[in-house]
Amino acid sequence: MSFMARWGLLSQAERDAAYDNIAHVTDSPVLNAARELASSAFRAANGMHLDLRYGKRERNTWDLFPASDPDAPCIVFIHGGYWQRNSKDQFANLIAGPHARGWAAALPGYTLAPDASLTEIVAEINAALDWLAVHGPAHGINGPIVLSGWSAGGHLTAMCLGHPLVRAGLAISGIFELGPVRDTYLNEKLRLTQQEIVSLSPMRLPLVDKPLAFAYGTGELPPLMSDSRDFHVLRSAARMPGALIPVPRANHFTVVHELRDQEGVLTRYLPLLLR
Repeated sequence: MSFMARWGLLSQAERDAAYDNIAHVTDSPVLNAARELASSAFRAANGMHLDLRYGKRERNTWDLFPASDPDAPCIVFIHGGYWQRNSKDQFANLIAGPHARGWAAALPGYTLAPDASLTEIVAEINAALDWLAVHGPAHGINGPIVLSGWSAGGHLTAMCLGHPLVRAGLAISGIFELGPVRDTYLNEKLRLTQQEIVSLSPMRLPLVDKPLAFAYGTGELPPLMSDSRDFHVLRSAARMPGALIPVPRANHFTVVHELRDQEGVLTRYLPLLLR
């Protein structure tokens, strides 16, 4: 019996532990601190188009990093943190790999739970993409958009794949079925309703016929691996394009190094999504 098939038999402590990446990766504080320091340096070195407002709420801003060619492809990266932690400025260095290869990059901020419901968060990402469609060219971003994100950002990638601006998606360690999340400590701030479980679980929704690749680390927690595998199986059965990319030995915090690095597996895969 698979881990998620046994979900109903688990204790509350076991359910909480199943989604606790910080406890699972003992050096996660060191990894996060290094990422935040590198992101601060990346923003300082590329600071011409930061904190551009797309909405009224405090976190409704963009960081844009155009390429030398305004028609170059652009990766839009949505940060993670279980929809309730972190900010876009802490993740800027994760797009350094594509940017070094001539891609534009952009990171949207969004309001965190419990100040926003998950319904509102999804709406904010769609609103951010609306803004980018109109104002991106004025900031040197006019090429095809690949939407990407890590953890909660992987979920938001799947939810917003259907936006007209988006050509393809890369969901990294995403969560695509929210039912189990409601049974964990994460729901203290998310406060998911039954309607949200249904309407915001990508695996329960009509499939979007655009390329969507799934990446995860083989050292991750079982739900984060199984969600990517299961959603990929679902899409493959419907002949939807997009690869499944297991990154050997990577955990929840190191899998994104494959996008951060110029020779990373995910950096090198990105152009294939636009073929």
